[in-house]
Amino acid sequence: QGKNAAALMWDDDLGAGLQMALFDAVAKAAEVPVHALLGKQVHEKTPLSWWNIDTSVKDMALECAEAYKQGYMSYKTKGRPWFDVWAQVEEASKVVPENFKIDMDFNDTLLDAERAIPILEDLAKFPQVDIFESPIFQDDVEGNKKLMAATDVNIAMHYGTPEPLIAIRENICDGFVIGHGARELMASGAVAAMADKPFWLQLVGTGITAAFSLHFGAVLSHATWPAVNCHQLYQDNLLTEPIVVKEGFAKIPDKPGLGFELNRDLMEKLRVKKPASRPEPPRLIETTWKDGRKMYFGNTGEVNFVLNPARDGNVPFFERGVDTRLVPNDGSKEWKELYQKANQGPFLVKG
Repeated sequence: QGKNAAALMWDDDLGAGLQMALFDAVAKAAEVPVHALLGKQVHEKTPLSWWNIDTSVKDMALECAEAYKQGYMSYKTKGRPWFDVWAQVEEASKVVPENFKIDMDFNDTLLDAERAIPILEDLAKFPQVDIFESPIFQDDVEGNKKLMAATDVNIAMHYGTPEPLIAIRENICDGFVIGHGARELMASGAVAAMADKPFWLQLVGTGITAAFSLHFGAVLSHATWPAVNCHQLYQDNLLTEPIVVKEGFAKIPDKPGLGFELNRDLMEKLRVKKPASRPEPPRLIETTWKDGRKMYFGNTGEVNFVLNPARDGNVPFFERGVDTRLVPNDGSKEWKELYQKANQGPFLVKG
């Protein structure tokens, strides 16, 4: 309070919302686009990727088709042991051209190089598969070296784990996933450029966040992998005009500020009081395998109540034919008993 906006805007501790607002205000006052405050423009357009969480085989194909229809040429999703990743890629590849690219983020769930390599080799047979993100634990330097030697598909890692110097020196990935606030993002992008490592910008939010991300894509030379903003998930993107994607790219805004006007009437309509805690309705997840086995997960208050057990090796490893669904709460005694047991930890029922 009482300080100049230009003196504050590089403080990442402000949080994304306030930092974006300050950059927008300062750029508008200077009558320049935000990217002029960040550095020299090196790109006239920047690639964007469609994002979706892990889904059924059918839904992933539908999502890829919709992404392609809307002008995207890249799709990022999650590779999980509770879905059939072979069938996912096979069916998705039937509805998009070969130059449409799929990035599968495993969040370490392939666990180690020995188990990961056969699966990655299978998926790499599809020309659409372009990037494997964090297949195994990122700090497993020797394991990630094996992955780099085993596949021509790009390996991506979140910048910072292990230390960038180690990741670059040991060459354990082809490129990075870079996000965070403006100051840290620009510094990370500069290191990636010095190492000649491409990366994608991962600034996640509504259309406002996606618009902000475009400006970093304008000035960061190695931000050449499609950015992941997740804004296309929202019914309302909070901008008066959408970000248009053509042949996988969006134009860099050249108007003052963010280059997009905020739909303030809609923002006011959607305004709610911040809840005391994140809503946590009871959820029961059922995973089934072809041999009749079933595993149940109940939400525990943790966001990754299904992912974390898999990362710990407590979920059966990747198999063909596996599927997962949310079990509707029908109010029955059986549902309640299953949920209460799963809430204490995932449990497996033999077929």
